[in-house]
Amino acid sequence: MADEVKLYRTWSSPFGLRIVWALHIKGIEYDTIFEDLSNKSPELLQYNPVHKKIPILVHKGKPICESLVILEYIDETWKEVPLLPQDPYQKAMARFWAKFGEDKLLPSVWSVFSGKGVEEKKEALVPAVQNLQHLEEQLKDNKFFGGEKIGYLDIEFGWLPYLLDVFEEVIDLKLFDAAKFPLLSAWMKNFNNHPAIKPHYPPRDKLVTKFQLLHEKYQTGN
Repeated sequence: MADEVKLYRTWSSPFGLRIVWALHIKGIEYDTIFEDLSNKSPELLQYNPVHKKIPILVHKGKPICESLVILEYIDETWKEVPLLPQDPYQKAMARFWAKFGEDKLLPSVWSVFSGKGVEEKKEALVPAVQNLQHLEEQLKDNKFFGGEKIGYLDIEFGWLPYLLDVFEEVIDLKLFDAAKFPLLSAWMKNFNNHPAIKPHYPPRDKLVTKFQLLHEKYQTGN
């Protein structure tokens, strides 16, 4: 199996991690090829000539690009331990909230991180907190977003449990108040405790260093 499935990613990308988690949840063997995006390999450019980005899943020699597209491909190809709901309406809602994560939540949190100066960051924090509140309401006392089992939306939002506190340390500003978001806080613990998740987190110290350097560039404009 390992020679059939290859994953091109970087060590720190949350989008690549989504695929790692999905493959481990499903018990799929695969080979990892780590890319240096400052010196992209010929294979990356061949497999994703449109966006020239990771992650890329190569299955039986055929490339699939974009993390959410890859997740659906994995779910449809290896049907054991389904990630998406089987009910058409619930599946549509999962896709809706995944799009919310990509189009609203992640950019709003990134705006806080990348904002210049404390005032700009605090201003950007308002919509970010509102978007976190939308997620809080979706959990409805469930262990995971789809119920009692980890699934597609948990993987989509899986960057929150390990990156939010890294961002907080780097920018010295509170992004997430567990008292305000008790359901999200409980979900983060459940997500972390899943055997397919936490062992694959990037080293936290390396993440802090990476984002400190990136934050400095945003603040100085260099």
